[in-house]
Amino acid sequence: MKTGPTPEIPQRQIRAIFDQETITVYQAYSDAIADAAISAGRFGPPFSLSRMTWIKPSFMWMMYRSAWATKPGQERVLAIRISRIGFEWALAHSCLASFDPHVYGNQAEWLERKRVSPIRVQWDPERAWDLTPLPWRSIQVGLSGEAIHSYVNTWTVQIDDITPLVKCARPSRANIGKHELDTILSHEKPYPLTGSLRTTIGAS
Repeated sequence: MKTGPTPEIPQRQIRAIFDQETITVYQAYSDAIADAAISAGRFGPPFSLSRMTWIKPSFMWMMYRSAWATKPGQERVLAIRISRIGFEWALAHSCLASFDPHVYGNQAEWLERKRVSPIRVQWDPERAWDLTPLPWRSIQVGLSGEAIHSYVNTWTVQIDDITPLVKCARPSRANIGKHELDTILSHEKPYPLTGSLRTTIGAS
């Protein structure tokens, strides 16, 4: 369970559930998009290929973004297993969503990278069980253009509807679901990155 500050967790680190071939990311959608994706095993209409879609390896950040699957249009939470090859391609071809002088030499360099990259990387405060911010950050990866087509048609290995689990793990006065949540978070481990990938995405 992510409970508070610890020197063992770098400020910018990808933590995720992964194996040798795949990494699990999360997205939340309406019933229509979720039902179609579960039925086909991949995203299709009414999912849009023309809009940037954001994937999140952190379960808790997905809970924050969807307010535990209660926000309109985000009532269904999906766990999507995608290939690590695809995920790392996305990181390698990404651009930070905002200028970071530690990553880019100047604003002009960042703007040019942003112009040609189909992928955005954003680091946001990780969230605790009650959705309050934690001192370290969690990555979001925004896919568009060729990246979103690859995500849908090549990278996706499996899509699971975990909405029932989310509803069970949602905080309550009785702490119902805390065991389930602790189990999920215990499987999130630091994702290994090459030096070049760490530099590209501005990881710690």
